[in-house]
Amino acid sequence: MRTQTSKGMVLMGLLVTALAVFGLAATAQAKLTGNYTRFAQFPYKNTAVRKCLYSTTNSGEVVLGSKKVPIVNPVTLQGGSLKSVEGVAPFEAASNGITLSKTPQPVPGGLAGLVNCKEIKEPFLRFSCELTFENGLTGLNSTLELSKPASEISLSETNLVGEEGTALKLPVKVHLENPFLGSGCYVGSSSSPIIWNLTTGETNPPGPNTKISGKAGQLEFLEEGSIAELKNNSLVENAWSAPGASGCGGFLVELILNPIINSAAGLPAASGKNTAILNNTIFTASAEAVRENNELNP
Repeated sequence: MRTQTSKGMVLMGLLVTALAVFGLAATAQAKLTGNYTRFAQFPYKNTAVRKCLYSTTNSGEVVLGSKKVPIVNPVTLQGGSLKSVEGVAPFEAASNGITLSKTPQPVPGGLAGLVNCKEIKEPFLRFSCELTFENGLTGLNSTLELSKPASEISLSETNLVGEEGTALKLPVKVHLENPFLGSGCYVGSSSSPIIWNLTTGETNPPGPNTKISGKAGQLEFLEEGSIAELKNNSLVENAWSAPGASGCGGFLVELILNPIINSAAGLPAASGKNTAILNNTIFTASAEAVRENNELNP
């Protein structure tokens, strides 16, 4: 009995100690205030990070092959940038791992715009397709995701405000989401990424696309110059290529669905047949200023 009591007291002591440690840690944890709050997911642990970035894209469009998807739901890009090399800074992932938010965008026309059940010759799959339509599950979302680690993103603030060259290099893939398509229907992947070399300047694509222009918008400084806000910014790119869809419907079924979706969407699509227009607001801040604000607000 004494042994059990002693063990219980030891465990209780360890628990109290642990709670005290966590309590002190929680007390010591600081928080950001004012205009700094948007940088909550800045990668603090990496002291090599020099700049914080927070961008929200509220409008624009992505033309993938023959399909156009307007951006109607805000998409967030956040993280930090390291020391620039020849004006280009490598990226560091957001501390919560959500560097690029997975924000679904409704595809006009839904699944019916991509899949014609009558084209499917395999009886069970055709029946499943028709059942999906009968149950009203015809909505289709297109969700942009990173196709490579955040370290593959790069940023040039000089090009961003100077309206020339690549301002933001972004490796992405497009997730097509509908119950009938399963969870693995993608255009682009880690091995076959879609690479956007976005610019605020003028593009020079091959045909049939023609030149389009972005814009740097209006630059404003906040918090005594520690934060730069670029409003009404527009990043564009229409010289990228896109691979065909893969993984649609799952194992074996994709052998039937992938060709149908690719045919309907005009995929794979060569350079000059796709477009990305991202209208956003971009905030950048000195990492030193963000850390200082964090330390001053326990």
